[in-house]
Amino acid sequence: EVQLVESGGGLVQPGGSLRLSCAASGFAFSYSPMSWVRQAPGKGLEWISGITSGGGTGYADSVKGRCTISRDNAKNTLYLQMASLKPEDTAVYYCQMTLAGSDYWGQGTQVTVSS
Repeated sequence: EVQLVESGGGLVQPGGSLRLSCAASGFAFSYSPMSWVRQAPGKGLEWISGITSGGGTGYADSVKGRCTISRDNAKNTLYLQMASLKPEDTAVYYCQMTLAGSDYWGQGTQVTVSS
């Protein structure tokens, strides 16, 4: 069974940093491209970053230069390091992967940026 479990969210002041983690199990993590997607209050899903099995990365313009995606294949874990956080980064953050045509999501972790 595919499982994705996010952690690391919380309340942070503007300009602060957080590192999100996504523990993966039930599939060949090291061979799977992975993504981070977020949903702000009252808004739709927004893809913010992805990483290939080979470590190639991509970012949405909204987070480029402020976020770094990485993976530890030995630990089956995906990370998102976020810096210079803004109130508009407030959202539930999900890790996501696609396997055999099906999308899998974690339960999400809440990030709130507020003073």
